[in-house]
Amino acid sequence: MNNLGSKPVIAANIKYYMKEKGINAKDLSKALNVPYTTVLSWTKAEYYPRIDKIEMMSDYFGILKSDLIEDKQKQPPQGELSYKKREFIKRVETMTDSQLERLEQILALVENTEL
Repeated sequence: MNNLGSKPVIAANIKYYMKEKGINAKDLSKALNVPYTTVLSWTKAEYYPRIDKIEMMSDYFGILKSDLIEDKQKQPPQGELSYKKREFIKRVETMTDSQLERLEQILALVENTEL
């Protein structure tokens, strides 16, 4: 059986990306401007989100729509960056040269410190 578009698959994927981003159903409902109960019904596999909501979620999580609707192994393939790493890179790309220099200094300190 093809699980493409099944309620349990999208429910599991939504929960996966919420956990990866460190948010809960209330946070997602606020971000998407949808009722909290709607998000809960998606995560409980009671209802399937409309395509516009799938698109909003994919934009919010920074993923493809297929990442939400397809049954995939949720371990990032080798070379694929996690959400946190992608967000960090976005922040670094907007830094000034002086901010980058300071970040390099901080990283050098961290590398030389036992945690």
